[in-house]
Amino acid sequence: MKNVFDISQRPITRLVMVVMLALLAIGTWMFYNFYESKIGKEQPIPFSHRVHVQNKDISCVICHEGTLQTSRAGVPPVETCMLCHEKIIVHHPEIQKLHEHYNNNEPIYWEKVNEVPDFVFFNHSLHTFRKIDCSECHGNIQAMDRVTRAHELNMGFCIECHREEKASIDCFTCHR
Repeated sequence: MKNVFDISQRPITRLVMVVMLALLAIGTWMFYNFYESKIGKEQPIPFSHRVHVQNKDISCVICHEGTLQTSRAGVPPVETCMLCHEKIIVHHPEIQKLHEHYNNNEPIYWEKVNEVPDFVFFNHSLHTFRKIDCSECHGNIQAMDRVTRAHELNMGFCIECHREEKASIDCFTCHR
């Protein structure tokens, strides 16, 4: 005999439960993305821009040399890190991870924090040539221990900046 008080047997109850689980999953995903954008993505090896840029006064272009000549700023290869860390604080556990990558000829796969869609062409060198400070798009990087997204790098953000700076706005500059 069927129990008339067993709510799990009612189709509408099952539908409500599925919808509630879906909303919970969506809410969790949204919270995670919001949280990650505020605290920054976890990286394979913790890297503090604050220590390197603010405390040690290392210029952005020492590691991100692509900003001067190419469209991409690029993430520095392990060899760039080893220019200093072959001799500096070599016994720190995180620096030892860096040495392992270097000795095994393995790249470090950093998590992207700032990115634009694949269909957008953005040229860092044009902006650095015009002396636009990195913080305009990337925020106060030199104060960050873990890089966070300062701005949503979307078309509206770029157009607003171009209008403020009275720079050209040609669709084919970015969309190729």
